[in-house]
Amino acid sequence: MSDVAPPLPLLGHACLDAALAWRHGERISVARFLGDVHRLAALLPPGGHVLNICADRYRFTVGLAASLLAGKVSLLPSTHTPETVRQLAAFAPDAFCLADGACDIDLPQFQYPELAGPDHAGPVPAVAADQLVACVFTSGSTGMPVPHRKTWGALVRNAAAEAERLGLSPAAPHAIVGTVPPQHMYGFESTVLLALQGGGGFWAGRPFYPADIAAALDTVPRPRVLVSTPFHLRTLLAADVALPVTDLVVSATAPLSGNLAAETEARLRGPLLEIYGCTETGQTATRRTALTAEWQLFRDVRLSVEDGQAWAYGGHVEQRTALGDILEPTAADRFLLHGRSVDLVNIAGKRSSLSYLNHQLNAIPGVVDGSFVMPDDEQIDGATRLWAIVVAPGLDRGALLHALRERIDPLFLPRPLLFADRLPRNATGKLPRAALDELCRRLRSDPA
Repeated sequence: MSDVAPPLPLLGHACLDAALAWRHGERISVARFLGDVHRLAALLPPGGHVLNICADRYRFTVGLAASLLAGKVSLLPSTHTPETVRQLAAFAPDAFCLADGACDIDLPQFQYPELAGPDHAGPVPAVAADQLVACVFTSGSTGMPVPHRKTWGALVRNAAAEAERLGLSPAAPHAIVGTVPPQHMYGFESTVLLALQGGGGFWAGRPFYPADIAAALDTVPRPRVLVSTPFHLRTLLAADVALPVTDLVVSATAPLSGNLAAETEARLRGPLLEIYGCTETGQTATRRTALTAEWQLFRDVRLSVEDGQAWAYGGHVEQRTALGDILEPTAADRFLLHGRSVDLVNIAGKRSSLSYLNHQLNAIPGVVDGSFVMPDDEQIDGATRLWAIVVAPGLDRGALLHALRERIDPLFLPRPLLFADRLPRNATGKLPRAALDELCRRLRSDPA
């Protein structure tokens, strides 16, 4: 008797006429998508690895599926800096870049072509469960990207668990609008894979400004899902734009405050679910942040904590994996998140975390954005001092420090406290440490 798992379908849609995407005002069916996939698969150049940088979410997804059918592995690094690209080329010397616009990446390039042709009329392709689909990368301790290999079977199980938790299925297809890029693990899972396996469709663009997000939501049919980040949600709610009814909001990449979650639910008139996960494991848990601080694990995923180290295993997590967060199990399938292990701050014997301090800073009325920074070597009288950089046009330094004193221990007050017009967040709302350090150095040398 064979233990080989059967192939798994590329799509979970109920029929070929079902919607897979909305692009430039056009509804794109599954049949049209599969036709484009087969045409692109036949045109892709030699090379077993693809760096897919297509900005258009539909073209990215066609490229992903075409690469999959052609037996090529998609490379999904967190950045495309020249050094990262050099390291990718060393990792996969046969890699080429699939782009749908101007590209200055130092790899052989293949421009996304025109793919006019008939719709697909045959069966939905199936893919071997053990086929390698993608390598996603985290930053190693040496600065070298560390690859994490994702098979089709694990990705399908992950997407199925997420669809189940979010209530998405071919019987109740949703239209997904994402503010995060499809190349990022969160965007990859919750806009691309969730649509492919959950029987729904997605908006092909990536709206950034509040008016564009509202317009995209208004364009797609209900039920609608907004896949976003705390930074994008905070910006959206602060803008003076009318927001259409959104049946579900999904957030990840950074912890979300209960107040922001409650305001989001009230303004968008739908529940908000926050996702917990990491590149190594994929998504593993959710919580309704407006109602509870507890996270609930996905079906079949398990958590153990041994000597303070949290481990995830089971379900789509193919091997027992160490997590970089401080977790407190509260039940067999539930836990509390107490921050990143690397976020811990110890000053004069008192402990806190950067996540907690950032939450308190951003909860101050008038603060648009802000972040604490643990400098590498900053000490005053032998004690470590934190920095903070803040966007708060209507506040002065004295008022902000006074508000912070009411929220955090004085030992953790930032010295210096720097003001900026904006923080250097990337496409997923995160703050790359190198960019933050550079901004801090510039502001300290030119405080005016």
